[in-house]
Amino acid sequence: MLARLQTAAVLGIEALLVQVEVDASPGFPSFTLVGLPDASVRESRVRVRTAIRHSGFKPPHHVMVNLAPADVRKAGASFDLPIALGILAAGGEVLRRDIADTLVIGELSLDGTIQPTRGVLASAVAAARHGLRHVLVAPGNAAEAAVVSPLHVLPVGSLRQAVEVLNDPGGATPWTRPPPGLPRVRSPDLGDVRGQALARRALEIAAAGAHHLLLIGPPGCGKTMLAKRLPGVLPELSQDEAIEATTIHSVAGMLEGGVGLLVDRPFRAPHHTASEVALIGGGSVPRPGEVTLAHHGVLFLDELPEFNRRALEVMRQPLEEGVVRIARAARSVSFPARFQLVAAMNPCPCGHLGDGQRRCACTATQVHQYAGRISGPLRDRLDLVVRLRAVPLATLTSEVDAEDSATVRARVLRARARQAERPNVDGWRTNAGLAGRALQACCRLDAAGVEVLETAAERLGLTARAHARTLRVARTIADLDESTYVTSRHVAEALQFRY
Repeated sequence: MLARLQTAAVLGIEALLVQVEVDASPGFPSFTLVGLPDASVRESRVRVRTAIRHSGFKPPHHVMVNLAPADVRKAGASFDLPIALGILAAGGEVLRRDIADTLVIGELSLDGTIQPTRGVLASAVAAARHGLRHVLVAPGNAAEAAVVSPLHVLPVGSLRQAVEVLNDPGGATPWTRPPPGLPRVRSPDLGDVRGQALARRALEIAAAGAHHLLLIGPPGCGKTMLAKRLPGVLPELSQDEAIEATTIHSVAGMLEGGVGLLVDRPFRAPHHTASEVALIGGGSVPRPGEVTLAHHGVLFLDELPEFNRRALEVMRQPLEEGVVRIARAARSVSFPARFQLVAAMNPCPCGHLGDGQRRCACTATQVHQYAGRISGPLRDRLDLVVRLRAVPLATLTSEVDAEDSATVRARVLRARARQAERPNVDGWRTNAGLAGRALQACCRLDAAGVEVLETAAERLGLTARAHARTLRVARTIADLDESTYVTSRHVAEALQFRY
């Protein structure tokens, strides 16, 4: 007898519906699995047969399983449950043999219990898009699937319970609780930072316009401290942003069990030994890298010159376009990567160049070689560059209160609200995404501003990209000032953060 079920295969951060066709018949014992399965799917033959037996069912002798479409590679253990239910449907244990309205996802243990799997949110979105009504998942994935509101989520803990639900859909108890999010993490407060007024100002501008930021200063001057406080002054994730970020973490297998949506903006801080694939993503089965895991959040690269040069260079396209495209012989995938880069580095190998408190022991050649580890094209893509100095002891021990994150965040939210009223560009809703005619329309300069920018372009040799980025930063500064026009003062401050 022939049975059909619906499941999904994750490709990049999206899912494609897969039809599981199972034919069971008498004959010599065999289990044939076709449809371009990888090793993890082929191993399901052992898990499925053992789980069926331990659940009190008798598996048929001759089984043929086809995963369609056959030209899409199937990977992961999420095919265990649909294959097992397809076998039981073909053998008559499940009364319906054509289950077209339910998405089935789950990994089986040998005793028949169902384990959570990755990529459920992406699969649920695909199911809703194709008009499916139900999704059958492990209890640990129920909250994640419940984010997609049109679907009825049916959590099942074992293979036997899954059979009972399919045989009596009316008796099943759907997931009705609101999808819980992770507990909100309290970000470090900007009020803890003493001194560094220029760097604090740059951090506020970066938050207001979603600009990339480079902090250069001696060890212990507060570079990491500032970077970790950026998420605390950013706006909260919108519903769409939360779904995108949660989908990415689900596909990467980094979403905690029982969690619905992420509530905090991602903050990723990979070690400088991270490889090119770890940063950008890839692999034989492409998986998201750090730039994608930081989507709608912050990517912090400490000790920037210590990163592999090639790993840094491949970030240039994501910084410009907000997307990573990975091409393979069989298929190409795209990962979103609209993140804010905050990078930190020392001014020289010993770290004390220009410190004022300690003497630099590096030669001019060493300083030049150290700075040369960051290529010009990559540095050109960083909107704000700030040089920090060591904070005097008197400032550190001062009892004068600095502005806290809440105060700065209020100004950032007002600036973001002004930007949201303008036409967005390719999905960007911040000044960092302004380009072409939108940039010209939003960044009209007065006569003094034009003169300042032309003088700077002549003396500093600004590239076309640097010119555009200076205008974007000036527009953000004007938004923080609640100014309709970009003036010469805004341009001058923006130029201050380029060199």
